Amino acid sequence: MEYKDAMMANPPMWFKSFVFSEIFLQLPFFFLGTYAFYKGGCGWIRIPALVYASHVATTLIAILGHILFHDFSDSKYPGPETSDERLMLASFYLPYFVVPVLIILTMLFHPDYTTNKKQKAH
Repeated sequence: MEYKDAMMANPPMWFKSFVFSEIFLQLPFFFLGTYAFYKGGCGWIRIPALVYASHVATTLIAILGHILFHDFSDSKYPGPETSDERLMLASFYLPYFVVPVLIILTMLFHPDYTTNKKQKAH
């Protein structure tokens, strides 16, 4: 409990639902996305990647909000109390927000995913 992540010690139901979605929605996408990004030029990955990344980023907004603003004083397990503790814990979750945002930006603006391949051939 060095980082006082009370959600890991005693996860709220909404957090458990996020873990469930990670196992059954996000984990299968990892294999699909890994294949598509490794192979390259797979325009079909655009919509699944946008759905995946939007879902992950949205869940992280709730998690980060909980870490930064929740009152942990009545928690069974110690949560972050000071601003420094909250920011430290949030910093561990932040990459899980930043990477999906980068995926969204890539899918929306990179020419490999925004240009119709048939149009490029002409």
